[in-house]
Amino acid sequence: MRGYWYIPALGIISSLLSILFQHVWIIGIFTLWIIWLYARKKLGKWLLIISLAASLLAFFYLPDLNDPPPDLPYSQQQPITGQITSPVNKTETTVDFTLTDNGTGKDFLITYFGDELVDESVKFGASCTIEGTPELPETGRNPGQFDYRNYLASQGVYYQVMLDSPDAVTCSGGSIIEPIYQLRSDLTEYIHQKVSPKTAIWLNALVLGDDSGISDETKERFQRWNLTHLLAISGLHVGLIVGFLYLLLVTYAGMTKEKAQWTVMMFLPIYAFLAGGEPSVWRASTMVLLFILARKLHWRSSTLDVLSIVFIALICLDKYIVYQIGFQLSFCVTFGLLLSKDWIAATTNSFFSILKISFISQMMILPLQAAYFFTFQPLSILVNTVIVPYFTLFVIPLMFAVLLLAPVAGFLLPLLDGLFVQIHDWFLLFMQLVDQVAYKPLIIGSIPLAGTVLYYIIFVSFMMKAEAARHKAAFAWGCSLTLLLIIIVSKPYVSPDGKVTMLDIGQGDAIVVELPYRKSVVLIDAGATTDYDTGEPSENVYKQRIKPYLLSQGIGKLDAIFVSHGDMDHVGSLPYITADFPVQYIITSHYDSLDDSVHETVRGTETDIVRVESGDVLTISGHEFKVLSPDEDNGSPNENSLVLYSELGGKTWLFTGDIGTETESGIIRDYPGLQSDVLKVAHHGSGTSTDSAFLKEIQPAYGLLSVGENNMYGHPDADVIRLLKKENVQKLRTDEDGAIQYHFRGKEGTFSTFLP
Repeated sequence: MRGYWYIPALGIISSLLSILFQHVWIIGIFTLWIIWLYARKKLGKWLLIISLAASLLAFFYLPDLNDPPPDLPYSQQQPITGQITSPVNKTETTVDFTLTDNGTGKDFLITYFGDELVDESVKFGASCTIEGTPELPETGRNPGQFDYRNYLASQGVYYQVMLDSPDAVTCSGGSIIEPIYQLRSDLTEYIHQKVSPKTAIWLNALVLGDDSGISDETKERFQRWNLTHLLAISGLHVGLIVGFLYLLLVTYAGMTKEKAQWTVMMFLPIYAFLAGGEPSVWRASTMVLLFILARKLHWRSSTLDVLSIVFIALICLDKYIVYQIGFQLSFCVTFGLLLSKDWIAATTNSFFSILKISFISQMMILPLQAAYFFTFQPLSILVNTVIVPYFTLFVIPLMFAVLLLAPVAGFLLPLLDGLFVQIHDWFLLFMQLVDQVAYKPLIIGSIPLAGTVLYYIIFVSFMMKAEAARHKAAFAWGCSLTLLLIIIVSKPYVSPDGKVTMLDIGQGDAIVVELPYRKSVVLIDAGATTDYDTGEPSENVYKQRIKPYLLSQGIGKLDAIFVSHGDMDHVGSLPYITADFPVQYIITSHYDSLDDSVHETVRGTETDIVRVESGDVLTISGHEFKVLSPDEDNGSPNENSLVLYSELGGKTWLFTGDIGTETESGIIRDYPGLQSDVLKVAHHGSGTSTDSAFLKEIQPAYGLLSVGENNMYGHPDADVIRLLKKENVQKLRTDEDGAIQYHFRGKEGTFSTFLP
């Protein structure tokens, strides 16, 4: 098996892909590949059997997140008795932890929102009784939206319990591991006492794996530039702490090298817990531990063997770990660097060595980056050559030094603290400027499975030729890789398919029209909710629902945004959209006023604000939208809603904003014989709209209702639903169906809903 442990690991990966994409043929391809290797005498019989067994066992062992959540084996009102099996995460306003039920072995996420103190008996390993109602976590309701239910399921948690008060949990006992978590908490508090808040935030993040103090803005900036690996404790951090510890034990404690190595081996699992227990920490710690052990046992093994063994071992210990993005990114990058170590070592210039490492790291994770974030920043390869050395040579070593020297440094500690704060403030300012000036991401959308497989085949071939110094062949493979990415990004521009998507944004409207061949992308309304603290539009709807959808579809610009009227549930996300996406036109009626923030956002940009009225026909990339209303000031924002009529996918569509029955009557009076196959039911199905005369006149086959789930307004009105049923209108509503999509090609199309 020496030198071939990666083959059983690939067998496990083939099973994971088969489960993820529901394609058993992936295992079949892996099986044919290793049989072919065996036939060519490149694999032995036992390696063939072990690899096939690993693939087959993994197929039945790994969980399928597509499966429905398991049914609860008892009444939802029955108390849950179990053991806390995760660190207890406590903030000023929230406490949460995972509880494993004694009877079923099922995991529950227990959460309490409140500022009352939770009893100190609530700790890792404690036996607890929980008074609460298990419920399914919130699921994603739109394409591209983060799916919290799926995220918890990827950790083996299918139900959550929201506690009404801290008294609803009663615990006793603990675990032998709890002191380690308590030590982590004590260290965090100690750090805050010894150094400035800015230094404490980064020390806790880079040494103890607690990045909760880093602002969301900074985290997003690191994510945009593919730098999140610097915030996750990995091989670099583990290597430094092992080096520091070994040096202290041998040089200052007088230990023999043999005893120091055993001490380091015992310390590594403890540090993995201290650092938060993330997959990247366990990978790095386990690899170092295995290397030390292999040296002691005189086991001659390659680094790739060790990586593969650690990969298999971690999956055996936790079958859900394969779904964690940190696990995937960590192993993917490490695997790529190991395969390319000779190519990297062939470069004597430090800058070009760092450039090669950055290139390999970024290219290895590109399909994963697209799958999770839908974008890729090519300039990140260059930016990493500056940022990574800064963290590697300065920040991370300094943070470890500050922690270790804090008890004895005396006057030196404030000097180190001040030095770090000053330099790091300059660095963060530099990152902000780079982000503002140079952030031009490649919006890929999601890459299909076939494209991902082809990508890695071409990239590995490219690296093999580069490592063999066959430059012409490497250049050819590199051109092929570039061509593949161009094809993936260009797919919407050669596709004859179009889509109309009514996003589920809660109580508000946001409809995306994507024309075939990506001739244009038009947004009709962009609602938001209110921030309860400021009374201003919240960015949550935009960041969690609208933006992810646009990016997931590979949309990087909008040709037009139609604003029906100025109510927040129709226009609140507009400033955020125009700040992130180029928008050619914002179109609204003569009788509605846009908020000052919209004008401020588009000032100095190429966005034009266009005013229209009844009878106008707008042609956007050859496609017509006819304005049916308003033709005069009707005295209220709702009645002044912009009403649009268009033909899409062989069906006529009527987009009505929040108009009432009076305006509806005016429309059918001004446009006799008007009919529409699809009606965007006005005002979220309010009883003030959609009367019988209007429905009889336009005769819609489909009625789309944008409705907030369990909304406070009681929308849609029962009479409206009754009328739609009476007139044989098939209703589709976002509160029940999630996002509603109409996929079309030419004059034919079908409706689908995001929720089953």
